[in-house]
Amino acid sequence: MPTAEEITKHHEPAPDRSPWVSGPPEPAPIVVVDHDERWPRLFDVVAQKIRAALGDAALAIEHVGSTSVRGLAAKPTIDVDLTVADPADELSYVPALSLAGFTLIIREPEWHEHRCLKLADPDSNVHVFGPDCPEVIRHRMFRQWLLDHPEDLELYRRAKLAAASEISAGSGMVMDYNRHKEPVIRAIYERMFRANGLIP
Repeated sequence: MPTAEEITKHHEPAPDRSPWVSGPPEPAPIVVVDHDERWPRLFDVVAQKIRAALGDAALAIEHVGSTSVRGLAAKPTIDVDLTVADPADELSYVPALSLAGFTLIIREPEWHEHRCLKLADPDSNVHVFGPDCPEVIRHRMFRQWLLDHPEDLELYRRAKLAAASEISAGSGMVMDYNRHKEPVIRAIYERMFRANGLIP
């Protein structure tokens, strides 16, 4: 299992390399909508596609991110954490997922060998990590914290709406949107980590 230090360490993208496999996406409006009761069912569709493509090679498939939190506004994109034996071994999962309609869009070897694949329908991001990955643990903890702490859910909801409004009026890049809401995310993580005894 990861250490407390590994779980509480925030990811800092490598400044000297782009994670995009085929270049970044074109700027587009950032749309944040109220929670949609269909999102869990859409996750089930994505999970079934992954399971059909990979079989037992898919060690775990979890619904994460804002669409997994009832009551939280979100971009209508389903985020999925997929655990495989070795994310760096792309031949063991990327070709099969490609045949099922997924496209590899991000490769970040320095961040727990993270890969991200995109599915157009339903609109989904599949984040690939290895067993006992600290980031997957963080995602689970954050999801549960928001479900258990409505005050932080509301704080995060307001931050997301404000970031979407500001970015859509400018560049429209998702990474800019993420940077604008990052201070609120970091503050919530700090409370969560402290409450769980991971930081003093």
